[in-house]
Amino acid sequence: MKILSVVGARPNFMKIAPFIRAIEKHNLGNEYQIQHILVHTGQHYDVRMSEAFFTELNIPDPDINLEIGSGSHAEQLGYTMIAFEKVLIEHKPDWVVVVGDVNATLACSVIAKRLNIKVCHIEAGLRSGDMSMPEEINRLVTDRLSDLLLTPDPISSDNLRKEGTPEDKIHFVGNIMIDTLEANRERASKLSIEKIIEENLAHGTNYPDKLPLDSEFAVMTLHRPSNVDDEIVFSNLINFLLNDVTKENMLIWPIHPRAKKQLKTVGLWNKVLSHPSLILLEPIGYYEMVRLNIGAKIILTDSGGLQEECCILGTPCLTLRWNTERPITLRENGGASVLVGNDIERIRKEYYHTLSLNRKPSRPELWDGKTANRIVKLLYEIGCKPDISVLQSIFV
Repeated sequence: MKILSVVGARPNFMKIAPFIRAIEKHNLGNEYQIQHILVHTGQHYDVRMSEAFFTELNIPDPDINLEIGSGSHAEQLGYTMIAFEKVLIEHKPDWVVVVGDVNATLACSVIAKRLNIKVCHIEAGLRSGDMSMPEEINRLVTDRLSDLLLTPDPISSDNLRKEGTPEDKIHFVGNIMIDTLEANRERASKLSIEKIIEENLAHGTNYPDKLPLDSEFAVMTLHRPSNVDDEIVFSNLINFLLNDVTKENMLIWPIHPRAKKQLKTVGLWNKVLSHPSLILLEPIGYYEMVRLNIGAKIILTDSGGLQEECCILGTPCLTLRWNTERPITLRENGGASVLVGNDIERIRKEYYHTLSLNRKPSRPELWDGKTANRIVKLLYEIGCKPDISVLQSIFV
């Protein structure tokens, strides 16, 4: 059986790493080998945003790099489809495996189906209900096209059922992102906060006079257009950080290129750089981000992946969005996160309330670090026995 898997942007890398390891484990001493081809579309082309993750997570160099690079959504989708079609015609895989909800996920699933190649979607069924998000469009179209939909939680499985997806296509396998967290959290916990700061200070930043200890700092990540692109929204968020968050704690902010550009555009770059209680970092690696999460008193983020990791690690989390495709991570469902959008008064109220909370790790069903093994076993069984009805016993 030949499987071709696709990654396009940083969120994909943490999900594909355990999948690759599970295939390698399967192939050891197994007569029925799985041939795996890794394709990187190049949607994230910055070294700090891409190449460093391959090294840290021990992901082999891609067999094929489409080198799509930057561009509008339409440009990324179009260029990816053109390049990916040639790859599929040449390699003729049995399965195309896509992960998450980036543009590469949508583009590659469309072309695979046009060529009558089966598609498996890892992290299927996530829904925010927000059609203004490009990721939501990517999820909906990819799930509609996929032959095998692998969900991270029961809520996602139910979403697919409500949309009329046949039951035999839906398989609840757990959260593959947590496989990577569990495999690396011990190593990450040994990193020095001081060293992380020292090695990643944003250009032009002075070394801080005081370095925070665990539970003495907040962490913030910000990259979504709804928070960054609107000058008023973005400026209000920055002022809240400088006036409220840094009054209670040191704030460590690994800055996304999009936010960095906007800070300069709205004239706040120098103000942020010079603030004594704000430590601005360049984009950091996976281990470093996990270490900050382990030590943080609170995290403010618009990242879906961080919501999930906060859930397992128990870090109180303010999600700077009005909706989430990961409701299982919310406090109301036993998680560590609360939705606050970008309304400053709501953020301020929840921020001060959250500071009073203790860490409370929670582990949703099948978030056990073994999801990739279940996925590979499922694909193997389907490859050997195309009648999908025989698969009912796999997870018994």
